[in-house]
Amino acid sequence: MIRKISGAFTGGALGALLDSFNIWWMGVAGVSDWLGIGMKPEFAAPWVYKRMIWGGIWMLLLLLPVWKGRIVARGMLFSLAPSAMMLLVVLPSMGKGLFGLGFGAMMPVVVVVLNFIYGIFASWWYSQTK
Repeated sequence: MIRKISGAFTGGALGALLDSFNIWWMGVAGVSDWLGIGMKPEFAAPWVYKRMIWGGIWMLLLLLPVWKGRIVARGMLFSLAPSAMMLLVVLPSMGKGLFGLGFGAMMPVVVVVLNFIYGIFASWWYSQTK
């Protein structure tokens, strides 16, 4: 059981690192501007560490016996929980409105798509650690 918990948490933490890099890169490369999104975080340790811890905690959902043989679908399914939290709680608490629309109309799409990548990576990692 410890191996499963460790694999799920580590997959989530590394997936969150990948997600953090993707968000940062989108700002640096101008993709955020092209999409009309005003969010351009600095790739700094406190920001990344916090995201990695929460990413690991969220992906403990991988311990649930749902779609065990479907890595991609499973990762996408479990990534919907942190997406909902971000869109319905975190971004509104930052003063950016429901779904983070204060950052731009494409923000909900960006959150869900990047979290799909995070979830798929975490699910793949977890599948490799059994």
